[in-house]
Amino acid sequence: MGSVSVIGMAMMKFPQKTAKRIGKELPRPQTLTAAARRAAIEDIPVKKARAIAAKEPVSPKAQATKTKDPLAPQRIAAILDALRKAYPNVVWPLTHRNAFELVIATALSAQTTDATVNKVTPELFRLFPNPRTLAEAPLAEIEQLIHTTGFYRAKAKNIQGAAKTLVERFHSKVPETIEELTQLPGVARKTANVVLGSWFGIPSGVVVDTHVLRISQRLELTEATEPVKVEQDLMKILPQDRWIQFSHEVIHHGRQICIARKPRCSDCTLESLCDFGDKTWSSH
Repeated sequence: MGSVSVIGMAMMKFPQKTAKRIGKELPRPQTLTAAARRAAIEDIPVKKARAIAAKEPVSPKAQATKTKDPLAPQRIAAILDALRKAYPNVVWPLTHRNAFELVIATALSAQTTDATVNKVTPELFRLFPNPRTLAEAPLAEIEQLIHTTGFYRAKAKNIQGAAKTLVERFHSKVPETIEELTQLPGVARKTANVVLGSWFGIPSGVVVDTHVLRISQRLELTEATEPVKVEQDLMKILPQDRWIQFSHEVIHHGRQICIARKPRCSDCTLESLCDFGDKTWSSH
């Protein structure tokens, strides 16, 4: 996401909204029943997707591949409505039992799959269940445990550094502000937003990963290409009480439907709202 100085300057331009908890904590992936977990994190049935899309308005074009008014409140509301219906109660796919585990799991998920991380963390957290034990663990043992996640030497150093910082600065408790969380080694704004939103229910910002970036551009919600700037744009147009779930929903949508190459447009709940130039199928 760029150098620290660039991130720091960009963060100063974020919309100034007080981040308050929104309702109850979100459900943990591992607390869901098998059926609920499938509904939350697996592929949406094609029949359901098409039914949702059919009920949404058509996004009028100004010209080919360009929406007339992409940021119209009615269009934003329709996008949010379709996503909510398609992915009800969607959860962050990394298995975790507390905020500390979510910090570590999210840090490990860089440049790898969530499935890989979920295979590694049970043994990691069995051996090192809290910040102090991880901070005091032999670095070589951490490296061996997380080897399959890739970049394991850097990741091991970062997660142990994060654990030490939690012990030394925060009394082994995960802080609840983005300013404090980003003091942890290996924790940038994206990871901090994940932890604050998914565990504490605090909408500190919008998580922007490769899926959110790609789909936000395809839906013409932003023209930016840098995650920090994309987040700024999204925070301006999305209701704050939808910041957390919007990211969860779009990430799952990007993995299943709006994939990078040959998106499954005919099965997309947002198809009638999208004028993306490289659509593989169009109803309007």
